[in-house]
Amino acid sequence: DFNLAEDAPHEAFRIALDKWSKNGIPSNPRAWLISTGRFNAIDQLRRLSKFTPLPEVSDHHMERCFIDFDWQLDNTIEDDVLRLIFICCHPALTLEARTAMTLREVCALTTEEIAQAFLVAPSTLAQRIVRAKAKIRTEMIPFELPLRSELPERLAAVLQVIYLIFNEGYYASSGESLMRSELSSEAIRLARILHDLLPDPEVKGLLGLMLLHESRCGARTSPNGDLILLKDQNRTLWDRDKIAEGRDLVQRAFRSTEIGPYSIQGAIAAVHSEAADADTTDWGQISSLYKLLLTINPSPVIELNRAVAIAMHKGPKAGLRKIDAILQRGDLVDYHFAYVARAELTEQMGEKEKARTYWEMALRLTQQAPERRFIKQKLGEIDKQLPLQKNSLQ
Repeated sequence: DFNLAEDAPHEAFRIALDKWSKNGIPSNPRAWLISTGRFNAIDQLRRLSKFTPLPEVSDHHMERCFIDFDWQLDNTIEDDVLRLIFICCHPALTLEARTAMTLREVCALTTEEIAQAFLVAPSTLAQRIVRAKAKIRTEMIPFELPLRSELPERLAAVLQVIYLIFNEGYYASSGESLMRSELSSEAIRLARILHDLLPDPEVKGLLGLMLLHESRCGARTSPNGDLILLKDQNRTLWDRDKIAEGRDLVQRAFRSTEIGPYSIQGAIAAVHSEAADADTTDWGQISSLYKLLLTINPSPVIELNRAVAIAMHKGPKAGLRKIDAILQRGDLVDYHFAYVARAELTEQMGEKEKARTYWEMALRLTQQAPERRFIKQKLGEIDKQLPLQKNSLQ
C-alpha cells in the first residue's frame, strides 16, 4: 500500500518534531522514526479493518509482516536509497513497470521526466505505474529486502534505475540548465556502493560509463550556461582522473565472458576519451561497437547513435540514409535528437533550407532552455546565409 507507506513516515516526522523539541533527539533517530512509522501503519490498518472487513489482514498477519523488519535493516545493503531501490525492483513486476515505479516513488523523478526516458507519453507511463501498484496491492506482494542470494535477479532493474537517474542528471529533459549535477552525482554514488556489494561486470561497465561521461562536464557548457557540442568541446577541460578510473572499470568489465550493454556503452565513451578531437576519433570502432550493442539491445535510439557515427566515418549522406530509414518506419518521430542529427548532416551537405526545417522541428520538440538557445542560434546563422545563397544563384 503505497499511500500508507508514504503517510506513515510523514506522521512519524510530525510526531518527531513535537517530541524531539521537548525531550531531545533520541540516540538512534533513524530507528526511532522507522519504529514510529511502523506502529502508525499498524494502527491505521487496524482502524481500517473495523470499517472494511479484511480477513487476510489480521493482527497476527500484521505482526508477522513486521517481525523481521529489524533484521532486514542489517548491513547487507548499507545505503537507505539503494536498499529501497532493491525492494521496489520486485521481479513479480515487468522490468519497465518496476523501473518506472521506482524512479517515481523512490528517486522522485516526475512522470514527465520518466516518460521522456522511455520515449512514451506521460499518460502511458502513469498508467504503467498505476497498474504496477494495483498488482502489488491485489497480489499482496511484500515490500521486503531480498536475501543476498536474490539480489542478482533484481540487478538488471536496479542498474536501469541508476542509469536513468544519471541520464536525467547528465542531460536534463527540461528546465533552465543542461545538467542536474545532484542527480548524476547521486547515480555515481549509488553505483559505487553497488559495485562494492555486487562487483558484477555490468556494474563495472555502468560505473565506468558514467564516470567517462561525467569527466566531460567542465567542457559541456559555456560560462553563460550555453550548450557546447562534443565536437566543439575543449578536451583539456575533461577530468583525466575520472577518465582513467572509468577506462579501467570498462577494461575490467570486458574481461568477462559475457559483455553487457552498459559495458559496450562504456567502451564507446572510452574511445571518445582517447581522441584529441572529433576528427581523430576512431569513428569506425565506435560504429562497430554500436552495431554490437544493437545485437543485444535493439533500440531506435542506438540505431540513431550508430547513424551519426557512420556519418562521421563515411560522410553525411551515409548517416542520413540510416536516419531517414528510422523515421520512415515511424520510430523517433517525436524525438528531437533525431531532427538535430538530421539538421546537422543536411547542413553539412550544403542544403541550408532543408536543414532549417529540421532545426525548427527539433525546436518544437525540446523543452530544455540551453538546447532551445542553441537551436535558435543555428536558425539565425542559417537565416544569415540563405539570402547570400539566393543572390549567388542569380
